[in-house]
Amino acid sequence: MSEELKSASRTAFARDRARVLHSAGLRRLAAKTQVLVAGELDFPRTRLTHTLEVAQIGRELGTALGCDPDLVDVAGLAHDLGHPPFGHNGEEALDGICADIGGFEGNAQTLRVLTRLEAKVVDSAGRSVGLNLTRAALDASCKYPWPRHSGTRKFGVYEDDLPVFEWLRRGSIGTRTCIESQVMDWADDVAYSVHDLEDAVVGGHFDLRSFHAPTEVESLVVLAHTTYAPDLHPDRLREAALRIAALPWLPASFSGSHSDLVALKDLTSRLIGRFCSAAEMATLAEFPQSPLTRYAANLIVPDDARSEVAILKAVTARHVMFRDGAGAQYAEQRALLTDLVSAVQRSHGTALEPWLRPTYEVAITDAQKLRVTVDQVASLTDVSAVVWHVRLCS
Repeated sequence: MSEELKSASRTAFARDRARVLHSAGLRRLAAKTQVLVAGELDFPRTRLTHTLEVAQIGRELGTALGCDPDLVDVAGLAHDLGHPPFGHNGEEALDGICADIGGFEGNAQTLRVLTRLEAKVVDSAGRSVGLNLTRAALDASCKYPWPRHSGTRKFGVYEDDLPVFEWLRRGSIGTRTCIESQVMDWADDVAYSVHDLEDAVVGGHFDLRSFHAPTEVESLVVLAHTTYAPDLHPDRLREAALRIAALPWLPASFSGSHSDLVALKDLTSRLIGRFCSAAEMATLAEFPQSPLTRYAANLIVPDDARSEVAILKAVTARHVMFRDGAGAQYAEQRALLTDLVSAVQRSHGTALEPWLRPTYEVAITDAQKLRVTVDQVASLTDVSAVVWHVRLCS
C-alpha cells in the first residue's frame, strides 16, 4: 500500500496504535514479569499478555462511552512499556539506585520510552523523538501527570523529560487525567485483579473456597484497606468479599480439569463484564452527553466495584506476592539489578547496546550517565537481565 493510501485510510490514532504495537518495547514485555516470574510456568500472564488484555478491555469500555477506540487502545498498549525486569520488584530496586537523580518510576519510564528511547523517528537535528505519537496519545498513556514530589511514590515524568511532558499536557486541567487515560487505568485494575486471581488459582496459590472462610476474609479486608483502598471503610470491603463469595458463578473448587478451567474462565469473563458495566452505567448516568472524549467527562467507578477489585488484588498480594519464599527471591532479583547497574557503569559505556552508546558518550554529568545506564537495564527482560548478569558480574 502506498504512503498516500495509508494516510487516507487510517487516522492519526490508528497510526499511533500501529507504532506502539510494532515497537521493540512492547515485544520485550513478553519476557517480563507480571506477578509470577515470566517463563517459569506456561499458564500465568507475562507483562505482554497483561498489556494486551488491558488494551482489549479498555478499547471496549472506551467505545461504549464514545471514546476513540484506537486512542484508548494506544494507552492500554503503552501503559507498561517502562516497566523493568522483575515487575514492581525491579522498579523498587532501580528507584533506590536512582534516589539521587530523581528516582525511577515505571510510568515516567514509559514516557521516556515513547518519546526518546524507541527507534522510530528522529528530528531535523538527528535526535530521537521516539515513536512521535500525537499529544492525545501521549496524554492518554500518562497515568500520573506530575513530576516527583514528596508524599507520593507515583509520578509520570523525570526532570529531563519535562519539555515534552509540558507539550503533551498543553490544554489539560491541572493534574487531571483525560477520560481515555482513566478508562485505561480502570481497565488495568480490572485486568490485574481478575486475571491475577485466575493465575493464582491455576498455580495452586489460592483456593476459591477461602472466600467462605471468615479468617481469610478478614485478612483480605485488612490488606485491601491498607494497600489498595485506604479511602474505603473496612465494612465496605468486607461486604465486597461477601458479595464475591455469594456469586452464583464462583466455582466451588478447582482441580485443573478441563471443565474446571471452563468454569474459571467463565468467572473471569463475568467479573470483567461486572466491573466494566458498573463503570459504564455510572459514567453515562453522570455524563449523558455523547461522545465522551478527552476532558469532557470523568470515568465514574462505583465504590462497590472498586471495593471488589481491591479484595481481588489483596488475594494476589497475600497468596502470590507475599507467598512463602517470595521474599528471598525478590531480594535476589534486586541484588541482581543492583550488581548489573554497577557493572555497566564500570564499563564506562562499553557494555551498553549500540543504540544507547551515543547518548552515554555525550552525557556530561555522572547523573546523566547513570540515567542512560538505568535506561539500558530497565529495557532488559527478566531472561536477558540474568544473561547480562552472568556475562558482566561473574
